[in-house]
Amino acid sequence: MSSLSPLVATLNVAVGGAAGAALRYQTGRAVTGWVGPKAASTFPWATLTVNLVGCLLMGALAGWLARHGGANSEQWRLLLGVGLLGGFTTFSAFSLEMMLLIERGQIGQSLLYAFVSVMAGLVGLYIGLYAVRLVS
Repeated sequence: MSSLSPLVATLNVAVGGAAGAALRYQTGRAVTGWVGPKAASTFPWATLTVNLVGCLLMGALAGWLARHGGANSEQWRLLLGVGLLGGFTTFSAFSLEMMLLIERGQIGQSLLYAFVSVMAGLVGLYIGLYAVRLVS
C-alpha cells in the first residue's frame, strides 16, 4: 500500500497527466510537420509514434523502478507511469499490463485481454458514433 495520501497521489497523477497530454499534442504536431500533412492524413503516424515511444519509456520506467525505485518508487510510478505516460498514451499502460500477464505465464488471459480491449473498443467507438449520428 502506498504511503502517499490519496490527495498527494492524485496530485502526482494529475501533474504528470497534464504534462503527458501536452507532450502528446506537441509530439503529434512535430510528427505531422515532419511527415507532412498529406502523409499524416493517410496514415496515423503521430499516434503510432506516440504509442511506440510511450511503450519504450514505460518499459524503461518499469525496469528502472523494479531495480532502483526505492522508497519513492510509488510516487515515481504515479507521477511518471500513471500520470505522464498515461497522459501521453494509454497504449503504454495496456502494453505493460499485457507483458505482465505474459511474464506470469497467463498467455490465454493476455490474448483475451488484447482481443477484448481492441474489439470492445472498436464496438464502443462505433456505438458512440452511431448514437451521435442518430440524434444529429
